Amino acid sequence: MAEHLLQASRQRQVKVMTAAAGSAGQAAVPLLLCALLAPGSAYVLDDSDGLGREFDGIGAISGGGATSRLLVNYPEPYRSQILDYLFKPNFGASLHILKVEIGGDGQTTDGTEPSHMHYALDENYFRGYEWWLMKEAKKRNPKITLMGLPWSFPGWLGKGFNWPYVNLQLTAYYVVSWIVGAKHYHDLDIDYIGIWNERAFDINYIKVLRRMLNYQGLQQVKIIASDNLWEPISASMLVDSELLRVIDVIGAHYPGTRTVKDARLTEKKLWSSEDFSTLNSDVGAGCWGRILNQNYINGYMTATIAWNLVASYYEQLPYGRCGLMTAQEPWSGHYVVEAPIWISAHTTQFSQPGWYYLKTVGHLEKGGSYVALTDGLGNLTIIVETMSHKHSMCIRPLLPYFNVSRQFATFSLKGSFSEIPELQVWYTKLGKPSERFLFKQLDSLWLLDSGGSFTLELQEDELFTLTTLTTGSKGSYLLPPKSQPFPCVYKDDFNVDYPFFSEAPNFADQTGVFEYFMNIEDPGEHRFTLRQVLNQRPITWAADAFNTISIIGDYKWSNLTIKCDVYLETPEKGGVFIAGRVNKGGILIRSARGVFFWIFANGTYRVTGDLAGWIIYTSGHADVTAKKWYTLTLTINGGFSSGTLNGKPLWKNVSVNFPKNGWAAIGTHSFEFAQFDNFRVEAIH
Repeated sequence: MAEHLLQASRQRQVKVMTAAAGSAGQAAVPLLLCALLAPGSAYVLDDSDGLGREFDGIGAISGGGATSRLLVNYPEPYRSQILDYLFKPNFGASLHILKVEIGGDGQTTDGTEPSHMHYALDENYFRGYEWWLMKEAKKRNPKITLMGLPWSFPGWLGKGFNWPYVNLQLTAYYVVSWIVGAKHYHDLDIDYIGIWNERAFDINYIKVLRRMLNYQGLQQVKIIASDNLWEPISASMLVDSELLRVIDVIGAHYPGTRTVKDARLTEKKLWSSEDFSTLNSDVGAGCWGRILNQNYINGYMTATIAWNLVASYYEQLPYGRCGLMTAQEPWSGHYVVEAPIWISAHTTQFSQPGWYYLKTVGHLEKGGSYVALTDGLGNLTIIVETMSHKHSMCIRPLLPYFNVSRQFATFSLKGSFSEIPELQVWYTKLGKPSERFLFKQLDSLWLLDSGGSFTLELQEDELFTLTTLTTGSKGSYLLPPKSQPFPCVYKDDFNVDYPFFSEAPNFADQTGVFEYFMNIEDPGEHRFTLRQVLNQRPITWAADAFNTISIIGDYKWSNLTIKCDVYLETPEKGGVFIAGRVNKGGILIRSARGVFFWIFANGTYRVTGDLAGWIIYTSGHADVTAKKWYTLTLTINGGFSSGTLNGKPLWKNVSVNFPKNGWAAIGTHSFEFAQFDNFRVEAIH
């Protein structure tokens, strides 16, 4: 029997020496070598002296803001395929954590997400798409950890101030209502709740929130704080025993793999609760691969959460394509499974929350790092990365220079791992297309006669996972449809009786909230409309505009005609617009330029070159009043524009030289109720 095992072992080692040669063609594939064949640095993986910290998972954020906006109107089967790549275990990214924005009606990076309570006596737990997304994630992975965090808050909580801590009980009630609503209406158990994204925390508010959670029977919901920097939250916890008790996890953003002494002294779990935020190219994938290992090695962080889950917003908005994958074309069905999906899989498919890091983790002598995790039941997963400085820079913080070079690394399995006979091997190489592999399974490594040791030849920008688990797989679907631009002719009459989502497809709210609306008293053609529903500015997270605006279409559009029926609800002071060539959105929305055609309830019109209304091209009298429907038409062709009201010319051949292109848009002059119907745009390419 022993001879058979030895023979099998030697045969496997021959295989290993030429791993993947058959399918790899001429591309370089790493050699997995017997320890005797090459000199190199030695690294011991051992659990004899106990284990390191408990692993809490790898995740991503939907929100902060409106980053999944276009995903919801993808046609099937493509929408389900995208969700599978994100959440389905042992298929793609296999994420352990989904963190969502608690919509607060304000601009939070790439758009606004609606609140469950626009007003004090208003509760609706079906607005937006985060409920749907959490349910889809749970459907694929019932064990997924769910987190909620506010960015902005509806204005009524501030009692006239741009501040959520005016009434601590009221804000806590608002947040706890979201958690209760998630359970009552969607059977979703929220595991972690945050305070206020990247803004000030209030110590008393955190204590009030804990008490209210407990009062509602939500003792199992844990508090994470403060979703900003390690300080001052860590120091505050060390001098306040009640605060220390009520916070379960310290979450920091973009920590650069480092933590601080105070955070470690709290003996709380430390998470990188927002990280990555980098273009999902190979450099972004290198950033993600490096920090997934080094957040623990350098900073004892046991969870890392990417912003954002899926780049499903117009690419020209801020931080375009900074998601683990890209899905920004629901009109075509096209999406791209980017490299960060497979970088995630190297960790997520071979470890689970509740596993433990080994104490024996660290840096490689010639650059790179290694971690190892175990379930305590004999399984072991080792992840080795050699991401170079040039190809692993994240968007923030600044990355100090380091060098990575070719090396041989010998790993010795000790303690309870010394008898492991075989390790599965998964491999990624980023960089030149001729050498590039993403999450490729190599021949397994047979350890029976090597004394539990093996040597890897490591080059720059590689990732290895070596694991006892045999459940990993590289999921795939047939290629999605080819990329197509937004349709040149697009129309929407908003005639939806029971909308599945509160927003109309492809409209991306930048300030304000535009929702499907039914006019019960109007039996005519305007029974179903799109309505701007905020009449008060929210407690802002970003410098959003004083107007409301929702964009749509192709940023490359230049010559186009936009037509829309509009209804002013506010007498005297009300105002609405349609616009073209809108050149900015997201956190830059207040400085958006374009061609804006406004009408006002006081009987005037205006044409401006910006959303703020500083650049006035022309203005005059218009036969307009509130509580009536009007049809506006805006035509932009080359350096000139014209507008009609109810089909009659109101102004024409007004010179508009900047910008040359941008989105179409609708909106209101201030936070006011207004309705839109029969939207149509025709662009000339």
